[in-house]
Parts: sequence; C-alpha cells; structure tokens
Amino acid sequence: MPIYMDRHDVSDEVTAEVVAQMHQEDLKIQDKFNCRGLTYWFDQERKTAFCLVEAPNEQSLINMHNHAHGEVPHRIIEVDASIVESFLGRIEDPEKSKNTSLNIINDPAFRTIMVTGIKKFSLKNNESTPQNSSLKNFNQSIVDTIKQFKGRLVRQNVDYFLVSFESVSHAINCALEVQSKFNTWIDKFEHTNIKLKIGLSAGIPVTKKEEIFEDTIKLAERMYYISKAKIVISAEVKDLYKSENLNVFIDGELVHQLSSADEKFLNLLMDYTEQSWKKTNLQVDDIGKHLGCSKSQLYRKMILLTGKSPNTFIKEYRLNKALDLFKKQKGNVSEIAFETGFNSPSYFTKCFQKEYGLKPSDYLQAIEA
Repeated sequence: MPIYMDRHDVSDEVTAEVVAQMHQEDLKIQDKFNCRGLTYWFDQERKTAFCLVEAPNEQSLINMHNHAHGEVPHRIIEVDASIVESFLGRIEDPEKSKNTSLNIINDPAFRTIMVTGIKKFSLKNNESTPQNSSLKNFNQSIVDTIKQFKGRLVRQNVDYFLVSFESVSHAINCALEVQSKFNTWIDKFEHTNIKLKIGLSAGIPVTKKEEIFEDTIKLAERMYYISKAKIVISAEVKDLYKSENLNVFIDGELVHQLSSADEKFLNLLMDYTEQSWKKTNLQVDDIGKHLGCSKSQLYRKMILLTGKSPNTFIKEYRLNKALDLFKKQKGNVSEIAFETGFNSPSYFTKCFQKEYGLKPSDYLQAIEA
C-alpha cells in the first residue's frame, strides 16, 4: 500500500502529550480503515504535527483521523519510506521511554538541509581535472565528514550530495569542514577547472509542494547561483545558528548569509527562469515585470546577488542546460541550441565556446567517443 505523510497545523494549546494521545487513538481504530499508523513528529515551536501512515488512499487516512480524534490533516503527500528515513532517521515509533504511559516523541521533523556539489567552470583541454580515483577519495572524505557531524546522507552522485541535519550547528560546521577539505585537496592541482558550492536551508517536510522537503531542497540548490561565497545559508539557518550558539556571528568571509528579502528575490527569479528559459524571445523587461522591478532595479539586484547582469544570467543558465543535454546525448548542436532558447546555432556556438573554452561540436564528439 502507499505511504503518506500528512501535516496538521494545531492550535497553541496543543502539547506534545496531546499529540501523543491522538496518535494512540489512531492506532486503536486503524484496522477499521485498513490503515497502519507508523509514527509521528511534533514541532512544539511551530505547532505542526506530521503523521506517517500506510493507507490504501488519502481518504482512508482522513477518515481514520476524523473518527479517532477529529484532527483532519491540512496537507497530505505520498512518500517513499526509505526517503523519509534518510531525511528523518526513522519510519516507526521509537521504543517507549521508561515509566511513561504515552510514547511522547521529542522530534519536530524540522531539518537543516545541505546541498553541496562540484561544478566545472571550464572544459578546456589545458585545464587539469582531478582523476576519477582522486575525486572518489575526496567524495569519501565528504561522506566521512557528514557522519562526523551527525548528518544523514539522503542522495549522492559523483558531483552532488544532499544531506539532512537535526542540528543547524552541525550542518554549518560540516559545511565549513567540507570546504576546508576541498581547499586542501584542490591545491594539489594546477589550473584546475572545478569549484565547490554549498547551500544550507531549513524547513519542514510537508508544505504545499508534492515532494518531501521540496521547498527547502530547492532553496539550498538555488544558492549555487549566489556569487558572494562558497557557502551560502538562508535567513532561518542564520537565526537558528545564532540561537544555538548564544548569538555568535558566522565569519562573513567564509559564509554568505541571505536576508529574507534576498531569498524572496532569488526564489522569484528562479521560478520565472525555470518557466521561461526556453523562450527565444525572452527579454529583460519580462523578468523585471514578473519580479516587480524596473530594468535598473533588476540589474542592481542581480549584480548584488548573483554577480551577473540579467542577460548574462539567462545566457549562462541556458548554457548549463545545454551542457546537461549534451551529457545525456539528447540531440545535435543545432537541436540543442534551439531547445535551450538560442536564436541560432552559430550564436550558441560562440557563447558555448566563450563560456567553456571549446566548441560544442568538439565537446559532443568527445563525450560520444
């Protein structure tokens, strides 16, 4: 049967004991609705509760809650149990604490998410790229560092890591250590063509989106576009870190802290870019209009946040998409040029060569060899 995670937005009067009791009421009648309540989480500060339930469908889950205690979920998403466990550490109730009649679980399901990855910024033959064996050793050092700081590795490939932390301090300290290890490792190579970026965001597992922690992951991934630092953190991560560390400030030279206004602008920019980047007639005025900025305001904000003008930002975004399509062998140069919003293959070739140091035809030939 499918497994669902729901979210209940509860009143200020609801306590951890009340939520534990509601969970027990679910378990008493779950068989009547062909459901199986696996576990729950409760965030006392944010007044949100999350239930993990195996059920034939969403309506059966709703009916079970309604008959058990009347607290109907505000949001339900279907989830994969292994992914839930990767983020949150469990998919069943932990053993009861001694001398307690209720199994009160002290876990808010609020997590700090770290996204980190290695990116190439040049494809020139005269730029040195670490050998696969060396990269494999570095990636293992990242995995070891994640374990050291009590992170849970949710997803990994050769140039991407998605990690979940219960403690924001552990998350930031892990990011700093990973960056330090990267700097030591990359110093061994001359004229290298790779860099490391790290984004840290925090949030709850169920929002208006369809996937678990989707909003939080997306913001962390979007921080890759921030130019000011190799480690970028959200406003909430910054505030939580200060709270955990008695208002100790993070070194601004190592970590760039986004403001709430920065986050809003970045999300609006990326939402629109993701919707519109294929349009060959996309204009800077279109972006400004969508974001509620004049042309000059848009330019200033984008230079400040991304280090790029609107035109350069869109062009580089399209080139990154083209690079992905080449890697997946999704077409020839002309097809990919038009697919990624360029008006002509010749202009695309010129931009690609300027950005990556070689012609797209040469790159395509190299990866097909």
